[in-house]
Amino acid sequence: MDKPLDQLYWPAERLADAVRALAFESGLANPSGVPAGAVRLSGDARQCIERSAQQLGLEVQPVEASYADLERQLPLMGPALLEVSQGFLALLRGRRHVVSVVRPDGKVDRVEAGSIRAAMCRDLETPLLLQVDQILGRAEVPKQRRAKAREAILRERFGTMPIREIWLLRLPPGSSFWKQLRRARVPHRTAALVAFHGMQYLLWIAAWWLIGAASLNGRFEQVWLSAWMLLLLTLVPLRVTITWLQGAAAISGAAILKQRLFYGALHMDPDSMRHQGVGPLLGRVIESEALEAMALSGGFLGLVATVELVFAAVVLSLGAGGALHVLALLVWIVIAGAVAREYSRRYRAWTDARLSMTHDLVENMAGHRTRLAQHPPENWHDEEDQALDSYLTQSRGVDRYSALLGAVVPRGWLILSLVAMVPGFASGASASRVAIAIGGILLAWRAFKRLVAGLSQVLGAAVAWRRVAPLFHSASRVGDEGVCTVNDERTEQVVEACDLTFRYRPDGEPVLRDCNLQIARNERVVLEGPSGGGKSTLVSLLTGMRRPESGVLKVGGLEAQNRGWRDWRRKVAAAPQFQENHVLADTLAFNLLMARDRMPTAEDLAEAEQVARELGLGELLSRMPSGMLQMVGETGWQLSHGERSRVYIARALLQDSDLVVLDESFAALDPENLKLVMECVLKRAPALLLIAHR
Repeated sequence: MDKPLDQLYWPAERLADAVRALAFESGLANPSGVPAGAVRLSGDARQCIERSAQQLGLEVQPVEASYADLERQLPLMGPALLEVSQGFLALLRGRRHVVSVVRPDGKVDRVEAGSIRAAMCRDLETPLLLQVDQILGRAEVPKQRRAKAREAILRERFGTMPIREIWLLRLPPGSSFWKQLRRARVPHRTAALVAFHGMQYLLWIAAWWLIGAASLNGRFEQVWLSAWMLLLLTLVPLRVTITWLQGAAAISGAAILKQRLFYGALHMDPDSMRHQGVGPLLGRVIESEALEAMALSGGFLGLVATVELVFAAVVLSLGAGGALHVLALLVWIVIAGAVAREYSRRYRAWTDARLSMTHDLVENMAGHRTRLAQHPPENWHDEEDQALDSYLTQSRGVDRYSALLGAVVPRGWLILSLVAMVPGFASGASASRVAIAIGGILLAWRAFKRLVAGLSQVLGAAVAWRRVAPLFHSASRVGDEGVCTVNDERTEQVVEACDLTFRYRPDGEPVLRDCNLQIARNERVVLEGPSGGGKSTLVSLLTGMRRPESGVLKVGGLEAQNRGWRDWRRKVAAAPQFQENHVLADTLAFNLLMARDRMPTAEDLAEAEQVARELGLGELLSRMPSGMLQMVGETGWQLSHGERSRVYIARALLQDSDLVVLDESFAALDPENLKLVMECVLKRAPALLLIAHR
């Protein structure tokens, strides 16, 4: 930790090697599949880091930390790349106030987090240090206290200022779910949870064996009581550890699951979503919450119940019932499984009916006016009444089997186990073996209660999974996104399309056939055509939302397999038709800058405001109390049709793309605002494609 930081800096030209070394040392990936130095990437640091990570199947997340919290957060960031004035630091991992850093020669050094914080903040602090030292000198602060006083002044001055240029290296949410769980140590913690549960039951059985043996033999000696108390006290830290392991595994697993579901929702096939109503989509959101809660809680209950049943079988084999007791337990487990299977079948049918009713309700609410106009009043509720009757019948069946599981299975085991103990009791079994048998019976009874409680939650999670599975699996669709593996050289032609053909269905007529298009830099192209002529389909091909059936499509001289669809979408920005675009319930700044894949800086906010004013939204900004930070959308400031159109146009212009595509974006604008918008678009768009309806 005493080595100078100069030995730790990676130069900018070796950023790709730094990413590989960091991925290898952290265990995120094995970079041997991409030979070092085989691919040299140009561009700024962010692009180089992102593309190098994509080559390894990883993802880069730019983050920021406040000046005051940077030193505390550094040990929690690894693996990450940090940019400082002297170069880049490859932060591997950290603990407390020490971090491990990968050197350019491949070795790992341990460094104080404060030293790295000082290097990252040096350019920020240096202009103020001389002034601070002068103030401390005039205040006659003792020299031995000046360091702490200087630190306090700087913290007060820069406390909330964000420190950027930090890139976290991580597995993409669409990568192997099992690999993500292993990375978060969920399987390790689950295995430890099972082991600690086993230790807990061993100690619990030993404690009650001691007190039972002492009481049945009539010798309550001090040593036996002391041993019993020590065993009970040992259970306390074990239970604390079990609670911590269960919470840590549940939180980590739920976070990974939620991240993947959200990622999958963003990458669902747009065409498949259009064919679904509002009800199924809303149902997926609701069921995703149920999946997380039920799967984790029910899974842990089932895990604990399984451990308890194993120990119950061992205890029963040592009791008065012996093998007969164990056989009775196995038979009752089979009976409980049969009841649970029938309950599961009925529960799934009942849930399908419930979700179908929810879907119909939402759809009827959305189309309420149509139903009022087209259906006779006396028939408005016929379908609802039939659905409610069917739902009521299914509910009775579910309740019946739920009662069987909740009441009969645990209590029935008590009756069966007592009957199975009669032969051993009649044969004159000792009191200690009878006590052991009773302990095993109660342990199995508690296990059945846990199993029943967990079963309903697991079944709920299984039903929810059927609704949520498309979101989960759509996250892996991005596996063919591709990686830009060649230098991104600036070419004159922005878009080149040759003989493009596209059809929505394999057996349908082509919407586009042998389409050719070229757009150069600084060129302005207007594409006119009748409704249904394929204009919007062409836009979706240019923006990478759909893939052509045949033909060649290039952006910046590169096809998709060389550029990668993710990078492709950065190069082409579009404002789709009004019904395909949305204002999200967030700040106006967020809605304008959401296309930028980085956290907005003060310069970004200033640029967004300037573009908004050039598009004629200055009056809107002056009316909103919080300006660019005003909440807009469904739960905030309501925007007019024309204001929304200009927000969509500004969003496309602020993407920093090579081509801007505006698909019938001017229909809601009056002549005065149309003139302002056109002046702004023509000035700011590097290349422009306007789609107009004839």
